[in-house]
Amino acid sequence: MANGKCNADPDVGSHVCSTGGGPPPSSSGCQPFGNLICKGKSHPQYKCSPRVTSSTKAILTNNNFSEGGDGGDPSECDGKFHDNSELIVALSTGWYNGGSRCGKKVKISARNGRSVVAVVVDECDSINGCDKAHAHLPPCGNNIADGSDGVWNALGLDIDVGEEPITWSDA
Repeated sequence: MANGKCNADPDVGSHVCSTGGGPPPSSSGCQPFGNLICKGKSHPQYKCSPRVTSSTKAILTNNNFSEGGDGGDPSECDGKFHDNSELIVALSTGWYNGGSRCGKKVKISARNGRSVVAVVVDECDSINGCDKAHAHLPPCGNNIADGSDGVWNALGLDIDVGEEPITWSDA
């Protein structure tokens, strides 16, 4: 990702952001605890995410939850791959909270006024990355909602943009 734009990754045939949305505003109280070097580039690692509110600010990215997709291994919550038409999402490590949100519904709202309810099926790992289990991608930012094509389509957003500011809440 460069200057807010996401680039397609020809190795996995999907839309991938190299920084996972970047660091959150310092007011979140969630600071990186280290850095992971991936392909010669340093990426912050987070164990936490900004506090969840009734309108939590996040960055929506796109994930391919199917086998062979850019999600890497099967979803953490159920050990399965998923069809990308499903309304599903992976949340950053802090929000995923050790799997406590698995199977739970979250409401995602875009700036265009559209909203969708999606089910949490996976973690967008903010600590680990750059390995086969993570499709050789760096760690996610700590403010990521990684949505399926179904989520992007329901919100009326252009997947090619790569990331969109959104708000989300527990549904």
